[in-house]
Amino acid sequence: MSDAARSAAPTFSTDAWARNAPLYEAIRTLPFNDALADGTLSQERFRHYMVQDAHYLIAFGRALAIAAAKADDPDGLVQFAEAAKVAVVVERSLHTEFFTRFGIGPADFARTQMSPVCHHYSSFLIGTAHAEPYPVVLAALLPCFWIYAEIGRDILGRAIRPNPYDAWIDTYAGEDFHEAVRAVIATTDRAAAAASPDERARMHHVYTRACQLEWMFWDSAWRLADWPV
Repeated sequence: MSDAARSAAPTFSTDAWARNAPLYEAIRTLPFNDALADGTLSQERFRHYMVQDAHYLIAFGRALAIAAAKADDPDGLVQFAEAAKVAVVVERSLHTEFFTRFGIGPADFARTQMSPVCHHYSSFLIGTAHAEPYPVVLAALLPCFWIYAEIGRDILGRAIRPNPYDAWIDTYAGEDFHEAVRAVIATTDRAAAAASPDERARMHHVYTRACQLEWMFWDSAWRLADWPV
């Protein structure tokens, strides 16, 4: 591809968002997110979601650390090493607040297994992070950042306030989180611009799969899903 054609082509993020817009809309309108916005989401469902999300964030942090190790420049190394720290340390503080409210202690958390969907999503991210090149790893990680930012802002715009889940809404609708997401989008686009056609196709594949797993994660919490046997 010539330099002129490359500059005229849409960025990876623009293309990926457009291709997966129906998936985002399906996530945005899930019963879980509607109930979270209007403050009627049951504590049981939110508790299930938060426990599974705490499990997931450990795997997400590991995948971010692998992305940092594969980064093609020092800025990327720092960016994703810091993101791994935020996932494990900073976001855990949000979980701690709700765990305290729901009476969930460390032993209770340790006894709770990953749900099937949480296990699948976590395994997908860790497997992709180990097996794929840097641009593909970033594409697999991007939906968790980007979709949460968009859902956070959407829920903030229609939420009943005060809301039992104000801390969650404010975290993901907040400018600090959105600034970090914009930085991940920019890094992913830079990596995609240098990727081969095959790598770019794989980027789109893993991006879509991660979007599907985001839908499944929230839906699983709504259904209080667990291992059937």
